Amino acid sequence: MKILFVSLGCDKNLVDSETMLGLLDQAGYEFTDDETQADIIVVNTCCFIGDAKEESIQTILEMARMKTDGCCRVLLAAGCLAQRYREEILDELPELDGVIGTTGYDEIVQAVEEALAGRTARHYESIDRAMDILPGRVVTTGGHYAFLKIAEGCDKHCTYCAIPGVRGRYRSFPLEQLVEEAQRLAEKGVRELILVAQETTLYGTDLYGRKALPELLARLCRIPQLYWIRLQYCYPEEITDEMIDVIGREPKICHYIDMPIQHASDSVLRRMGRKTTKAELLERIRSIRERIPDICLRTTLISGFPGETEEEHEQLKAFVKECRFDRLGVFAYSAEEGTPAAAMDGQIPEEEKERRRDEIMELQQDIAFANGELKEGRVLDVMIEGKVEQENAYVGRTYMDAPDVDGLIFVQTGEELMTGDFVRVRVTGALEYDLIGEIEDEFTE
Repeated sequence: MKILFVSLGCDKNLVDSETMLGLLDQAGYEFTDDETQADIIVVNTCCFIGDAKEESIQTILEMARMKTDGCCRVLLAAGCLAQRYREEILDELPELDGVIGTTGYDEIVQAVEEALAGRTARHYESIDRAMDILPGRVVTTGGHYAFLKIAEGCDKHCTYCAIPGVRGRYRSFPLEQLVEEAQRLAEKGVRELILVAQETTLYGTDLYGRKALPELLARLCRIPQLYWIRLQYCYPEEITDEMIDVIGREPKICHYIDMPIQHASDSVLRRMGRKTTKAELLERIRSIRERIPDICLRTTLISGFPGETEEEHEQLKAFVKECRFDRLGVFAYSAEEGTPAAAMDGQIPEEEKERRRDEIMELQQDIAFANGELKEGRVLDVMIEGKVEQENAYVGRTYMDAPDVDGLIFVQTGEELMTGDFVRVRVTGALEYDLIGEIEDEFTE
């Protein structure tokens, strides 16, 4: 029995996929990347915004064709789409042989066996269910970096977001389990560990009655095989001085914070249900940069939120110009059914939302290029990600670049390098979002 796994959406979803792969591996199943050769196909779905929902549905339909064009006997849907539309999904997509909710992934083997026996598999648990980290994960990122999901769910209830209704309340994984999982990953060759959750900054508050992220980071830094530890999804109002101090003090922690702010107009922020004001955001950014001068700040924004005026859009552009984020992404607002924002007055036409998004991204492109030029002459540690075909050059990432979402650095060298190697590189030039450099020193360890 060969299984094809398709993981869509965020890196948190990817961790769930890798956990399911581990359970299936332990149960004796084999894996394939060829959909025509798969006996069983599992699609781990996303429904964060409309485009993600559409991608999930289209992927399920494409995989369903393998029942006639391939050798597929069982097609399962897991994850957020399966959870959000649990009452309708099997009726709307009769091609499916079973569904697994966001907290049912530990029952993947049972679901596969039920479907193979001709029974419709339905595996849903409470979305507020406490989960343990299951050993044996199959890392699919190449082995040199991996994601560590430190918590599940969210308690923020931003008015545009459907995630709390799909992933449940905020639940931290026990600290000891996280350290043990990180050690297992490091022993398998992982050099960079990327901490993720719907919100990493609140880690531990539900289990220990305090923000325990600084303690977790300090423990992870003691794992000798790890070279980089990276933080994502840090809500600005929850970033503490203690957390900043740990980032600045521990050499293994990348000077990188992914801090989604979504907007900079106080009125829009209030309608979004966000917990910060423009003044507080400016102060937080100033404080972080003052205490960690070489920090790389990434953020995400939403354009065209209901009721956003042209003036508020211009305020956001002015904020982007003032803050000059190192990394920035923009989503055009997506009205998600069942969320308060979807019922708000002042819904903005799609073309207008996209125009506003494109204006911000054009502005950020100029900022990113100028920031890149300022890096010329700096010597940086670089993790090699692969070779440029037919050239004496490799692609890599600096501490400023998370995989798949940020830029790259193109490294000119005649040396033979391997994916996952660390080298010292002198920056010699900048592109729109990427850097160019040359090998400065031998490998750093």
